[in-house]
Amino acid sequence: MKKNLLFWIIVLSIFHSFSPFGQTPSVQRINPTNWYVGMKNPKLQLLVYGKNIGDCEVKINYQGVSLDKVNKVENPNYLFLDLTIAPDTKAGQMDIELSKTIKIQKGKKKFIDQIVKITQPFQLQNRTKKPQVVDSKDFIYLILPDRFSNGDPSNDKFADMADTQADRTNPYLRHGGDLLGIQNHLDYFTELGVTALWLNPVIENDQPQTKEGDAMRSAYHGYGFTDQYNVDRRLGGNEAYKKLIDAAHTKGLKIIQDAVYNHVGINHWILKDLPMKNWLNQWDTYTNTSYRDEPVVDITHGNKSDFNVMQNGWFVPFLPDLNQKNEFVANYLLQHALWTVENFGIDGWRVDTYQYNDLPFMNRVNDALEAEYPKMLITGENSVQSMYSQAYYVKNNINTPFKSNLPSPNDFVLASAINDALKEDFNWGKGFNRLYSTLAADALYQDANLNMTFVDNHDQDRYFSVIGEDLNKYKLGLGFLLTTRGIPHLYYGTENLTKNFKNPSDAEVRKDFEGGWADDKVNKFLASGRTEKENEAFEFVKKIANYRKNSEAITTGKLTQYLPQDGIYVYFRHTTDKTVMVIMSQSKEEKTLDTKRFAENIGGFSSAKNIMTDATISDLKSLKIPAMSFTLLELQK
Repeated sequence: MKKNLLFWIIVLSIFHSFSPFGQTPSVQRINPTNWYVGMKNPKLQLLVYGKNIGDCEVKINYQGVSLDKVNKVENPNYLFLDLTIAPDTKAGQMDIELSKTIKIQKGKKKFIDQIVKITQPFQLQNRTKKPQVVDSKDFIYLILPDRFSNGDPSNDKFADMADTQADRTNPYLRHGGDLLGIQNHLDYFTELGVTALWLNPVIENDQPQTKEGDAMRSAYHGYGFTDQYNVDRRLGGNEAYKKLIDAAHTKGLKIIQDAVYNHVGINHWILKDLPMKNWLNQWDTYTNTSYRDEPVVDITHGNKSDFNVMQNGWFVPFLPDLNQKNEFVANYLLQHALWTVENFGIDGWRVDTYQYNDLPFMNRVNDALEAEYPKMLITGENSVQSMYSQAYYVKNNINTPFKSNLPSPNDFVLASAINDALKEDFNWGKGFNRLYSTLAADALYQDANLNMTFVDNHDQDRYFSVIGEDLNKYKLGLGFLLTTRGIPHLYYGTENLTKNFKNPSDAEVRKDFEGGWADDKVNKFLASGRTEKENEAFEFVKKIANYRKNSEAITTGKLTQYLPQDGIYVYFRHTTDKTVMVIMSQSKEEKTLDTKRFAENIGGFSSAKNIMTDATISDLKSLKIPAMSFTLLELQK
């Protein structure tokens, strides 16, 4: 009952917010907040919001800009202006003039017409940002900003926001981590060998706390936007984000932003006065998505009803589902993506809940980004468990009516294979055979080297806990992650053996990074604050990640794998100039590995350098492989 009531409050808001005809107009917002000259696509649609502007006349007198159409919608508090910006248009202030005639009462029965004009300035700026390429050469570090480091305690909470609380002792509330806290630790990332940072959403989430289970929870995770054009003040706001990005770029680090197109927060400013009823996906009664990808990818046996529920059902009641088939919604979301790149200078996108979006709309957004930034990485979260489903949502080699143009998936299938492989003993179809089988299906993708790979993230049980807190297994999984195909990412704290299961909630796998707050008793940003075991894990990741940076064989080379045998899995990464050999043992005993079967890749090489130990191996005919070990060899002639 509560779900349905909440649903109808949003739907009916449009009918209770219209102002009487003829009142004095005012402009409260224009989105985008500014725009850029020299875009390859000359078209721009401005959302103009203000009381009683729907029947205004609109004029724009700016050289190079033409007003093609004034779109009036159901709600008279909105206008959508279609503009064309000529290629040679100069940057400057463009004035938007709105005017209307209103009746002013003169005496008891006499009314006179009066023209009211509003001039709204709008800035057209030069393009100055050029995204850096994020690809298989990179190693990404995933950060939940609220839980990483508090650089500015003064912005932890604000009395005028919907959620006024911050309390580190409560796992469900905000803890005060912010963008300055991340900026303060850029050297930590470079030491570890990281080349790019992916931040969980930084956009304003002025959301009230919501009842989930038995607890009231804040929106610290960031996935319920309330104003796309503002970075959350509790993270530092727009200027702090710009400073972080500039500082990161100076350190050689790239920034990936989390995009959320499928839904907004229930407190989004537009929802308080909807432009039109079908701004949201509407249902007679509240309808939740099924969370099942099969109705979308099942092109042979599927049905329209299941497809519709999956795609258009709401993710949860407090995250209203946007109707991306509505052209105005589509433009609003697409233009925000372009504006973000130009305004902040981000280098890549990770798209949240990709398979819940209208897929033709997603193709359109991806095309628009690629047209302006041809090499920008766009990777999508498709939390699926089959290789076919994962490939369906990206550029693939499958013969299907719908073809996705998404370059990269978040590789949930490989992540599951890694975790499962390490939990199992080696056997037929189990253990390392899972890794082999998963990679054997890479022909489904147009470019599996762009798959973003991982062992855990903010929505999953912590990797170290999943594998039974076994350091040898930890090294096998992380060693594989950093040397197999794809773009690896590491969830914050995994390098320091952070552990936990999602019991009773996600908050258990989103603990604060120890040392990120001034009053922390332990500082795991420093070797002195880590245990001996944690330092061993940190140094293991650091060693491979920094070697990986300069190894074309690993980052861009071909992967050749061999059928796992006797608990040992061997694969090679190689270019015409360099070859590395990876040997992973799941055996509980030391083994002697005869290398004859690897002649295709090992032939012509007489020695090798063990990257992990710096030792030289002078004879490659047979190799002693320790039990439960990861070995990385750089082959030499």
